[in-house]
Amino acid sequence: MSTPFYVSPQQAMADRAEYARKGIARGRSVVVLQYTDGVVFVAENPSRALHKVSEIYDRIAFAAVGKYNEFENLRIGGVRYADLRGYTYDREDVTARGLANVYAQTLGTIFSSAAEKPYEVELIVAEVGNAPEDDQIYRLPHDGSIVDEHGSVAVGGNADQISSYLDQRHRDGMTLSEALKLAVESLSRDNNGGERTLTAEQLEVATLDRTRPQQRKFKRILGGQLSRLLDGHSDEGAEEPAAEAGGGAAETGASDEGTTAKEAGGKEAGDKKAGGKGANGKGAAGTDDSDEESGPLL
Repeated sequence: MSTPFYVSPQQAMADRAEYARKGIARGRSVVVLQYTDGVVFVAENPSRALHKVSEIYDRIAFAAVGKYNEFENLRIGGVRYADLRGYTYDREDVTARGLANVYAQTLGTIFSSAAEKPYEVELIVAEVGNAPEDDQIYRLPHDGSIVDEHGSVAVGGNADQISSYLDQRHRDGMTLSEALKLAVESLSRDNNGGERTLTAEQLEVATLDRTRPQQRKFKRILGGQLSRLLDGHSDEGAEEPAAEAGGGAAETGASDEGTTAKEAGGKEAGDKKAGGKGANGKGAAGTDDSDEESGPLL
C-alpha cells in the first residue's frame, strides 16, 4: 500500500490562490469610479448578451471579472438575498455592506473547501448614497476577503497597473464624461505601456446616479449617449430610451432587472413591502442560464 502524498495546508491554500488568480487574470478588466453624481462602472466587454455589470437592488450594483457562469450564480444569489431582506424587513435594510458580507462568506467557504475548486472570480459591490461621502465600494477577491475602496478601483487581468494609473489621475468632483474618459484611458493601457483604442462597441458602461428621481438608481449608458460622453459632450441629464431600457429589458441574462413592471406596481399601490416583493427573485430563477459546465472568461 502506497503512502498518501502529503501537502501542507499552507501549500494547498497557496496553490488554490494561484489557480484562482490565473483564471481572473485572463479576464478583461472592470473599472469603478466615483464621480460627482454617483458611481460609474466601465468594463471592456464586446458581448451584448453576457453582462459583467448588473443591478442588484435600488441603489446597489454588481460588477465582476472571471468565469461568467460562476459570477452569474453569485449575482443571482445576491438578488435573491436583497429581495428577501427588502420584503421581510424594509428596502432601506438592503445595503452594499450586508451584500458584501454574504458574498464574502460564500467565496470564503468555497475557497477553503477541498471538495471543490475555488471560484475564478473577483467582485465589486457598490452602493450610491445621498452624497458623495455616503457612497460605498467593496472589492471581494477570490478568497472571500473584503476591501473597502474609495474613489476608484479596478479588477481583472491588468488591475495593478490600472489602479496605479487611476490613483494618480482620479479626483473628487469629476463629471461623468471626465470619469468615463479616465476609465477608458486606463483600460486602454497594456502591460508593456502601450495604448489601444477602445470604441463604444467594446465597452459596457452603467451608472448609479443619485440624481435620478426614480427609486432605482441604476442606468445603462448605451449607443449615442455613450459616444457623446466619450467625445466630451456633457449630456448627463438626458436619458435615452435605449439606455433606460438597458436597466431592464436589454439585460436578457439579468432577470432582477426584468422585474421593473412588478416593482412599479408595488410602488403605485403605495405598499412598501409589496414594492420589495415586486423586485423579488421570481424572475431571477426563471432566466438562470448559468448551469453551463464551463462558462467564458469575461
